[in-house]
Amino acid sequence: MDKKFYLTKEGLERLKKEYETLRLLRLSKIKGEYSLEDIRAKYIPFIEDMNFLESRIAELEQILKNSVLIKKPPKNQQHIVHLGAIVTLEDEDGVINEFMLVSTLEANPSEGKISTESPVGKALLGKKIGDEIIITSPIRVKYKIKKIKYEIS
Repeated sequence: MDKKFYLTKEGLERLKKEYETLRLLRLSKIKGEYSLEDIRAKYIPFIEDMNFLESRIAELEQILKNSVLIKKPPKNQQHIVHLGAIVTLEDEDGVINEFMLVSTLEANPSEGKISTESPVGKALLGKKIGDEIIITSPIRVKYKIKKIKYEIS
């Protein structure tokens, strides 16, 4: 059975755009006209580029074929942290952090998006406002959940 890839609408659109861009790049590389000298000098880099392109295109096809949009949980479940939740946390020093829980495909800590497979993401799943989590990798940090919201449709 194929693995499912859970994505936000924005993440799915970004991957679709990358897929189309790479397909166009592959086509332009294949159609390129080269002289015999060009072919000799560029053959190995060309093959390496094509292998990378083909590999990434195949990976994106698999992801797009098996993607599932992250949806807002039912109203009676929105007080619990699920995939797609935006969680406001307070650490022991009173510092507030806000994270959106996403799959590893969309994780980008600089954008406040953490993977549900990261230590913090794993610890948050299934928790509620007021719950505390302790993360010990590589230092010990204790967070208290202050707020949970869902902005996905």
